[in-house]
Amino acid sequence: MILVRQEIGDVLRDFRLQKGRTLRQVAGKASVALGYLSEVERGQKEASSEILASVAEALDVPISTIMREVGDRIAVLEGMQVIPDVVPDELVASVESELSLR
Repeated sequence: MILVRQEIGDVLRDFRLQKGRTLRQVAGKASVALGYLSEVERGQKEASSEILASVAEALDVPISTIMREVGDRIAVLEGMQVIPDVVPDELVASVESELSLR
């Protein structure tokens, strides 16, 4: 069984390590308890969208990049042979339309 929380945790840890930051540094900058962030990274806790946004900001990584990486990892685990590398034009148009209504 694929656990999304596990993949999110792995991606967050990978980005943190790529940036050369400690768990303590990221937790402090994101205003998240160190133990909680550790559990998120280990896939033991589900992170809310607010926590994900705070951690993404602390890592200086767009949340869309984090979620894209999570999606790509899940696609590989599901055995997809081809993973699209661009956002479909229809999706961009629908999001732009939705944003213009706000």
